[in-house]
Amino acid sequence: MTKETNTDRHQPPSTVEGAIASRRSIRAFLSDPVEDETIREILTLAARAPSGTNTQPWRAYVARGEVREQLCDEIVAAFLAGDQYDEEYAYAPDPWGEPYLARRRATGWGLYGTLGIAKGEKDKMQAQHARNFKFFDAPVGIFITIDRGLELGSWLDIGLFLQNLMLAARGKGLDTCPQQAFAGFHKIIQKRLAIPAGEMVVCGVALGFADMTAPENHFSPDREPADAFTRFVNVLENT
Repeated sequence: MTKETNTDRHQPPSTVEGAIASRRSIRAFLSDPVEDETIREILTLAARAPSGTNTQPWRAYVARGEVREQLCDEIVAAFLAGDQYDEEYAYAPDPWGEPYLARRRATGWGLYGTLGIAKGEKDKMQAQHARNFKFFDAPVGIFITIDRGLELGSWLDIGLFLQNLMLAARGKGLDTCPQQAFAGFHKIIQKRLAIPAGEMVVCGVALGFADMTAPENHFSPDREPADAFTRFVNVLENT
């Protein structure tokens, strides 16, 4: 099978189905800039996401240029030093149960295998993990926040907004990577971007043009077929 090239990947999909099918988490980006107007258009489309009674609970902070570089350098240094990490919300259960644990392991080792990182090579794993905090070299980093006073329903709305954002980016030939890992360094992010204390950092999103010469961008985890997670209920059970 012929590998997808930069020319192929940067061509906007012609249909919504194409945008959905081609979306995946990209972990290596080109340095090519993304115009301000393009970012605004993507966020405008993202904001068409539904939300409970039109509450629109999302906030977005766009970091580029020197601001992005300095912020990323500070977070990478904190990560490598093993300090300043502070999770404000629980993303993962402790411990993971099945089938989720198996899927996580398959994805992790599949990605590391693509990069030639073997089990036990902790230094290489840490270096790859640190690339998260550089937005995988994407020229644009977007931080998504939510008002601390809102409840679980508004977090569902944030997810809808994020999906719209990622699909809107694909519609313009761009790619993304949603990164919850940034939430652990929310203190640095809030301080450097002057994010109000009343907002919680949900995640970061890398935005840019995919570098399809990077092997990791050709790794795509398997998805369960619809029949594996769907049940058609045509008759109500007796009570």
